[in-house]
Amino acid sequence: MMKRVRLPLRLRILAAVLFVVTAIVSVITFTMATMFHDDKSAYVTDMVSIAAMSAADEAHAVLRSYESRLLLAARVLRDRTATPAARQETLTEYFNDFPELIGVAVFADGKLVNSAIDSSKAGNAGVAATELAPLIERLPEGETGAPSGTVITNASLPGRLACMRMALPLRGEADAAPGQVVGLLHLNALIEIASRSSSFQVTLSDASGALLGARDATRIQGHSQSALAAMKGNARSDRTSAYTKQAKVDGTELIAGFAATGVGGVEAAASLPAASAYLASRDLLIRLMLVSLGLLVFAALGAALWARRIIGPVERLSAATGEVAKGQFDTHVAVESSDEIGQLAESFNAMAGELKARETALQSAQAQLVQSEKMAAFGLLGAGIAHEVKNPLAGILGCAQISLRQAPPGTPVRENLELIEKETKRCKTIIENLLRFARQEKTAFEPFDVNRPVADAAAIVHHQLELQKVKLEVALEEGLPLLRGNANQLQQVFMNLLINAQQAMGPQGGSVRVATRRRGADRVEIAVQDTGSGIPKEIQERIFDPFFTTKPNGKGTGLGLSVTYGIVKDHGGEIGVDSEPGKGTTFTIVLPTLDAALTHSGSEIVTV
Repeated sequence: MMKRVRLPLRLRILAAVLFVVTAIVSVITFTMATMFHDDKSAYVTDMVSIAAMSAADEAHAVLRSYESRLLLAARVLRDRTATPAARQETLTEYFNDFPELIGVAVFADGKLVNSAIDSSKAGNAGVAATELAPLIERLPEGETGAPSGTVITNASLPGRLACMRMALPLRGEADAAPGQVVGLLHLNALIEIASRSSSFQVTLSDASGALLGARDATRIQGHSQSALAAMKGNARSDRTSAYTKQAKVDGTELIAGFAATGVGGVEAAASLPAASAYLASRDLLIRLMLVSLGLLVFAALGAALWARRIIGPVERLSAATGEVAKGQFDTHVAVESSDEIGQLAESFNAMAGELKARETALQSAQAQLVQSEKMAAFGLLGAGIAHEVKNPLAGILGCAQISLRQAPPGTPVRENLELIEKETKRCKTIIENLLRFARQEKTAFEPFDVNRPVADAAAIVHHQLELQKVKLEVALEEGLPLLRGNANQLQQVFMNLLINAQQAMGPQGGSVRVATRRRGADRVEIAVQDTGSGIPKEIQERIFDPFFTTKPNGKGTGLGLSVTYGIVKDHGGEIGVDSEPGKGTTFTIVLPTLDAALTHSGSEIVTV
């Protein structure tokens, strides 16, 4: 029996994508190549027409500009009121402002009226002014009368100067008869227009076919005829359109476009070898094949990455499932997308997290059972110890009270004895509370002044804070309303906060301030502010959780703030923390007054 070959899923996806892309690219390439081959002639025809019309439009603007400027020059030459010196000065400025103008002459009734030649421009071209005078100071045969329109002909000097002769009719004026103005102008602008296109052979020619604009200026100077003159034949086009022809010229098949400038019979032509059209088609086909090959490579890479993106998470989920099956409930799978695969990864993480939480809950329940047994034994032991300690404390208290009767008022001895008496009473009260707690009796609440437990707590920890280089400041507002609660429990709260503040400042020390003040009509506020290291934002919400601590092992149980929170809550109060790393911490306790506590007894306590 033949063994069945197993093909991985990612290879199947890759093969399917490559097949589809290859088919699509092949169809597109074949269709585009066919369409381009069919339309290449029309495309090239349109392009040569556009090139010819573009050159004709530019030449039209240049020639119209020459016409208007020649008419201005003629007006200067025909001005009989101007002195020769003024006319000469005006013409000099005009020749400077009109770089293309070499010479100008004005005729009336076929006779020369006046002329001017810029000798410096002629000299720059290596031509004497006397050589240029015959080109403008005589009219060709048949031009004795005023022409009906502008006439432009090639008037270049071979090997030296590429120029044209432009003749325009002049209207009769009050002091002058109708005539003509003839200008001799450089062909630089028309040569630049013909040389601008890099794709087409562009030329400009006069009515006889002589070149006025071409890339090779020597052909213009030699009065060469346009190679496209034979193609053009007798056909003409108006100013707004162009026409094209295809014929063989000098053994080369050309596609040419012709467009009239509308000035002086000048016509623009643009040509392209017909073979270029097939060359473009071949280049397009090669480029399409290269693009197709690039698309196939890109598709292969994309398909491989896509398959990896789809199959990779599935494989990781499969491996993670095996880890969970071994009891590794803290296994986590990275969620890399928001699609169904990503949702599956999120569901897996939620399942693993729930299993981990349940395992932790079971372990915690077991630990709590053990701790409950230990605390029960500790409670019995503590109750016995408290009972034994109560009697010696009574003896210490009695001795202190007897000694007080004999101590002079105002002496340090009396102050120390009074402190011993007060703290012995507090210890006695704490032991009695411990005994009541062991008997599960509820602590009694009674009216008290909050300044008293605050001051007592400050007095007890003052010496310890001084030893740790911590300055303690106590600011108690006088005349605060009475509160309802257990002063000893609140004193323990204030001692916890002061000691925590000292520990937060470390060996370098700092300062801590405890202050009381009225807050509204029915509240009293106690604030403990330190200059310690502060509490990061991410753990501020957990500081009141039981057994949560940031201290090293053996340095804290994580119960201090939890007990503090419970005592404040039992007194109907609120406790909040405002801290920023590096700027210290402020714990704020807000407790209801006696009247408010009696009115709202049993109300919900909200932590701020």
